[in-house]
Amino acid sequence: MTRQDFMAQNAGRYVELRRELHQHPEIGLEEKRTSDIVADCLSKMGYQVTRGLAGTGVVGTLKAGNGNKSIGLRADMDALPMAEHSGKAWSSKVEGKFHGCGHDGHTATLLLAADYLAKTRNFNGTLNLIFQPGEELLYGGRLMLEDGLFSQFPCDAIFAMHNMPGLKKGSLHFRKGPMMASSDTLEIEITGKGGHGAIPERTIDAGLVACHVVVALQSIVSRNVTPFEPAVVTVGSIQSGVAPNIINASAKLLLSVRTLNPQVRTMVLDNITRIACSQAESFGASASVNHLNGSPVLVNSPEMTDFALSVARELVDESMICPHTPPMMSSEDFAFMLEANPNGTYFFVGAGDEPGRCMVHNPGYDFNDDIIVPAATFWSALAETWLK
Repeated sequence: MTRQDFMAQNAGRYVELRRELHQHPEIGLEEKRTSDIVADCLSKMGYQVTRGLAGTGVVGTLKAGNGNKSIGLRADMDALPMAEHSGKAWSSKVEGKFHGCGHDGHTATLLLAADYLAKTRNFNGTLNLIFQPGEELLYGGRLMLEDGLFSQFPCDAIFAMHNMPGLKKGSLHFRKGPMMASSDTLEIEITGKGGHGAIPERTIDAGLVACHVVVALQSIVSRNVTPFEPAVVTVGSIQSGVAPNIINASAKLLLSVRTLNPQVRTMVLDNITRIACSQAESFGASASVNHLNGSPVLVNSPEMTDFALSVARELVDESMICPHTPPMMSSEDFAFMLEANPNGTYFFVGAGDEPGRCMVHNPGYDFNDDIIVPAATFWSALAETWLK
């Protein structure tokens, strides 16, 4: 049976599985039911299944022939903590949780590829299929690494993909070098001296200090970062007090920071601390900066990107391939895996550009089941070509 025949004959089962996962979403590091389903599917296909990395992570390993080469293909499994308003018959049954980024589709797609590869075994080496929890937390990948992912499952090359609404259905989009931004979440706590709103001279107004800090932080991108390097410093939350006649002793800022260059990332983070503390001190207040979470810049290997492009060109017309996809300031924690093993690449599969196609993280979003077959076809061809 040809690859195309297998995919066509089995697509329906994996569309059904995708919709089943969609109805029962689980957020980061809580993917127990999803993990059970993935492990059961892989076991029945004949994979050696390892569970427990990062709590709910699953790795399926399959060996064929006597080859020494190995490959890792990764899919994320977690949902988002948000309500769905897609109106689909298979909408989420769990209040406040929904697969708004398509990880249900990523999981089903890799399982279809796994099924094909297990039945045909047209490769020579070791195949490691990595089903990762907690991507939306931007540290599930790091947890899998800390639990020994690559020491237990060495991979000569690693790959991951993401569906992308707004791009032609089934098209493949690649980029060498930095493709997705680093992400850092910071908390700035400002301590002043509280008092009565009518007697400001006896206070140090933490709310006023916070406002000056926010304004000063905007100078980092405009004056410290070259115009040729993208960077974003967003203050998404300012919290200080609840009453109009109280000058508050404390204030809290929450920041999201994105860069596409590791050196720029370090400089921006250092300048945030310098500016926050200096601004606070100038008012007689103090500031502390806490780094809550961070993931690195996602950097694709030029060699592995070229390899993936060569596989794509064997499968689809050049009009369905973009070799120079623009980078994005959103983030992806596959970056941790590429940092640990730089011999890999991350790419997009177009989810459709027709009017009304919702972007990911939109309450109206739904994964486009039509891309399961082309994406699984590419996964299987990538594995077979690498493990020749």
